[in-house]
Amino acid sequence: MKKSFFFSAFSCLLLASFSSYAQFNNLREGVQSFQQERDAWRRQDTTEIKVLQNMRDSLGNAAVLNVTDAEQVFCYQVENRSADYSGYTLNGFAVTGFCGIINDNLKNVLVTQFLTNADNFDFTTSEQCVIRPKLMIRFVRGVDMTDVLISAPCYSVAFYYAGKVKAYNFKPGGELLDTMVTSFDAQKRDFISPTLLNQMLPIGVPQTVEQQQLVRKNSQPIRNWEMAKTPEKNSASSQSTKKETTHGWNKLKVNIK
Repeated sequence: MKKSFFFSAFSCLLLASFSSYAQFNNLREGVQSFQQERDAWRRQDTTEIKVLQNMRDSLGNAAVLNVTDAEQVFCYQVENRSADYSGYTLNGFAVTGFCGIINDNLKNVLVTQFLTNADNFDFTTSEQCVIRPKLMIRFVRGVDMTDVLISAPCYSVAFYYAGKVKAYNFKPGGELLDTMVTSFDAQKRDFISPTLLNQMLPIGVPQTVEQQQLVRKNSQPIRNWEMAKTPEKNSASSQSTKKETTHGWNKLKVNIK
């Protein structure tokens, strides 16, 4: 009963997180940091987070601090990257979508479940299965960040920081990962390079009317994997016509089962 209540409450937090993201997307334009209250950067919650000691030792204080004191948390959908994939990647995985900005309440739940709850982990046994990447949660603090890869149904969480990765068997907490994957998948949005939108935040979805117009204007080279160039007709200087192609971002040749 207690476990069922927890996952029900967790699902509600996920919905609240999506609602918060929708409000941000609809009501705010431009760089979010310039629209916050003057003291928004100050840490309001001074409660000490008791990170599991073996995780702190294996991850390092800097990687842990990015998660516990994250100022923004972003969610991305990812898949294994095929050999011929040339689209956007995150830690070597193909980015297939953006699934929201996670609010503080849900962030606190994730921190608790990923760093402090020993019941979610099996530190003594390695899971004998193939990693199935589904979500990448990016915890950003200043200009530093720690990424957490969610794999299901081969249940594991892997922390990426400073070019190093540390994976943990999360099979005891697998139901939590299933809930995350299912709930976030329902909120999937197309991911577009933030630099193409002149964004300073790593969101990857249009926020302003100007950005939306930019996406529509450039929809072909941004979104199509192959775009054939119309051959020149009756060219005196050319004896043969070559077909040129340009590559975009969103054709995946990987089927995750």
